[in-house]
Amino acid sequence: MSTLYETMYILRPDLGDEAVDQAISRYQDMLKESGAEMLETQHRGKRRLAYEINRYREGIYIQMNYQAPGTAIAPMERAMRLSEEVIRYLTILFEEPSETSDRDMEAAIPASSAPLGS
Repeated sequence: MSTLYETMYILRPDLGDEAVDQAISRYQDMLKESGAEMLETQHRGKRRLAYEINRYREGIYIQMNYQAPGTAIAPMERAMRLSEEVIRYLTILFEEPSETSDRDMEAAIPASSAPLGS
């Protein structure tokens, strides 16, 4: 069973374009070998970090959205953790939106959010 995941990782800012492309393809290939289906990969470019990480003030952001079995995540994250190119990474699981009725939605709205003056 495959579920939707998003992995965002930050590469060192001193990497060249070729090294960045190699890192992206390495992690994509790793996921594909584990049975993942790549939906989208976005190269977000070099951005300033909110705080300094390992003496870096900038990083190259990469976002991957994919559908994969749960067993595909751990080997990829282990490779990122051991890599000197990756300074941070985060993988999140997308939940399928549940079907709710209008009555359930109205019950979820607190009374204090009612329009004023009514």
